[in-house]
Amino acid sequence: MVCSAFIRAAHEHICLLRKVSHVFRCHQHRTWGSRPAASQFVAQAAPGSVVEVLGKSYPQDDHTNLTQKVLSKVGRNLHNQKYHPLWLIKERVKEHFYQQYMGRPRTPLFSVYDQLPPVVTTWQNFDSLLIPEDHPSRKKGDNYYLNRVHMLRAHTSAHQWDLLHAGLNAFLVVGDVYRRDQIDSQHYPVFHQLEGVRLFSKHELFAGVKDGESLQLFEESSRSAHKQETHTMEAVKLVEFDLKQVLTRLMTHLFGDAGAQDQVGWAFGLGLERLAMILYDIPDIRLFWSEDERFLKQFHLSDINQTVKFQPLSKYPAVFNDISFWLPSENYTENDFYDIVRTVGGDLVEKVDLIDKFEHPKTHRTSHCYRITYRHMERTLSQREVSSVHQAVQEAAVQLLGVEGRF
Repeated sequence: MVCSAFIRAAHEHICLLRKVSHVFRCHQHRTWGSRPAASQFVAQAAPGSVVEVLGKSYPQDDHTNLTQKVLSKVGRNLHNQKYHPLWLIKERVKEHFYQQYMGRPRTPLFSVYDQLPPVVTTWQNFDSLLIPEDHPSRKKGDNYYLNRVHMLRAHTSAHQWDLLHAGLNAFLVVGDVYRRDQIDSQHYPVFHQLEGVRLFSKHELFAGVKDGESLQLFEESSRSAHKQETHTMEAVKLVEFDLKQVLTRLMTHLFGDAGAQDQVGWAFGLGLERLAMILYDIPDIRLFWSEDERFLKQFHLSDINQTVKFQPLSKYPAVFNDISFWLPSENYTENDFYDIVRTVGGDLVEKVDLIDKFEHPKTHRTSHCYRITYRHMERTLSQREVSSVHQAVQEAAVQLLGVEGRF
């Protein structure tokens, strides 16, 4: 049996669909210790200003929160760079689906889309998936917005509606996705996702079931703890079983034995970095963005299914610096601070931990203390270098977040 932890580690998400008719070495080039310009962080929404992404211009507004650090990653498409570990994972998944699932006449059932642009509308990213306007997943603190209408996709599911509307019943979508998040060895503002979607007609779903002609896909009912409204229990169980079989076969292939009008279906999402970190023993998500040949050459394989374990580069010592400040009275989010740290420190920053919270008993002001771990992936850092970067982080936090430093 395949260990279920592999499936959980892959960050799968599962849902039943009903088709609706209107359904960094990319380290920044700045002088050490120089005061960071505000433009390095969030594009300034001056009258008539725009954000340039992949050759297109998008007007800025009060929702614009993209940083130059994140913009520098757009268009890298690591999943399409031959022999990159993320490319290897993608190709192995494609090979599996092409060989295991055949349509007629013996052609691959699943089509693959791995070059769809990462800029989508908020409608594609949220509304088309029936995510309500007040849902917390829409928060500026969690997403990268070009403006109120356009954003960098937070998931490959942003393309589901378009592909389903085009008449596709079985497809894989692979691409870079963007989320504002914590800083540690497992999280990065850009990662890569692979999504699979499969729809079934009534005939396809019940073809192997005795007396399947009498079974229905939908019923008029309300949502319960066991199923969504209108899906019959028989349809739910069969689709659930099919998805479990698909994921089990895929994990066995990788790791070895260890809403649609008159259709229903399943969808799953896998984080390629999560799979590669487990499969190839890669310990730090920053390594995927390395241009160091000592890293990349390890994955130059003659066979994409060849077993390979990452041989760690020299582990250079870490440097730890703390930063404490009083929070502003309002509009402070941790992800805003993490974005500043990422923009100033780039991939020198290994992780950021909130190590202390304090509320003054009289003023009721809140203070946060963060410990920033700096570690270069390819050489030893000096305290002087780190001090310059750390000072720039402090200055930027005061300038852009309105915090009061306790430096």
